[in-house]
Amino acid sequence: MTTHVKRAFKYRFYPTDAQAAELSRTFGCVRKVYNLALAARTEAWARQERVNYHQTSAMLTAWKKTEELAYLNEVSSVPLQQGLRHLQTAFTHFFGKRAKYPRFKSRRKSRRSAEYTTSAFRFRDGALTLAKMTEPLAVAWSRPLPGGAKPSTVTVSQDSAGRWFISLLCDDPGVKPLPARGNAVGIDAGLEHLLTLSTGEKITNPRHERRDRAALAREQRRLAKKEKGSANRARARLKVAK
Repeated sequence: MTTHVKRAFKYRFYPTDAQAAELSRTFGCVRKVYNLALAARTEAWARQERVNYHQTSAMLTAWKKTEELAYLNEVSSVPLQQGLRHLQTAFTHFFGKRAKYPRFKSRRKSRRSAEYTTSAFRFRDGALTLAKMTEPLAVAWSRPLPGGAKPSTVTVSQDSAGRWFISLLCDDPGVKPLPARGNAVGIDAGLEHLLTLSTGEKITNPRHERRDRAALAREQRRLAKKEKGSANRARARLKVAK
């Protein structure tokens, strides 16, 4: 017996200069639309009114027609709409008392990402092409997708070290549930041993994390001594991010 589950497969990719510029514009537009919609919903909230996704979608159409925000038409509309959907989800969690009030996205601190649905990308013969692009992305396929898998959404992101990643959400039909054994084992985390099982078995702590933690602390101290805004500080920041 097999079951269908959603799984995300993440890979690095290496965009051309034109693709990187297009994605950077898209990231900025997604952040801008998200913040505009959040501001509109916050103002409505102060008046004890609620604004939903459909209303912010209509606002987006109006924003695109203004001279100030006409540049929003230069990128794919799908990531912008997805940003509004994510904002709607954030408010749903807030009203359900499962999360805090949504916060505005910062250019420096917020995650640089954009989400594309099936209407905004083409995946054919192992080649992935995003909307507004003429060439497929140069993806490092480090592991194969499940046989016959078709991505439903594609999320592009860039981390603080400047590396580009792409995540494909697919249906994985090959997941088989493990048979029920009816046995239970207690697990206790310790200092001398990583884990101790109720059966008496002890799992040794490899202590790799201790060495990595010391190296990270050393690079962080070096970063703190660099002058803000300097090239040396930028290089030190990349070492900490790795």
